[in-house]
Amino acid sequence: MMAAAFVDDVCASVFVYNRLVFFEIVSEFDQVETIAVGRAIRELNRLQKRYGKAKWRKAKGIAEIRLQSGLVVEAELHWYEAHGVGKKEIKVKRLLD
Repeated sequence: MMAAAFVDDVCASVFVYNRLVFFEIVSEFDQVETIAVGRAIRELNRLQKRYGKAKWRKAKGIAEIRLQSGLVVEAELHWYEAHGVGKKEIKVKRLLD
């Protein structure tokens, strides 16, 4: 099942070449790194209003995704996460394959 962005941690969408593209995460995340924590996150106020107050962090990692066309590619993904809330707003930053 493919769904719009911000729904859960396995389905998301991304704008590629100014076009909304749906994708599904089909593998585990590799090479996960924290980009920012707490007040270093520009979107912190919006995240807290939408999902609740928590210790938010912005992270990135590599995973395989299935595009709407059925093609499976490796991509760099960015997302926000917090303990008790989970991964939110997963975005594709670049395709690696």
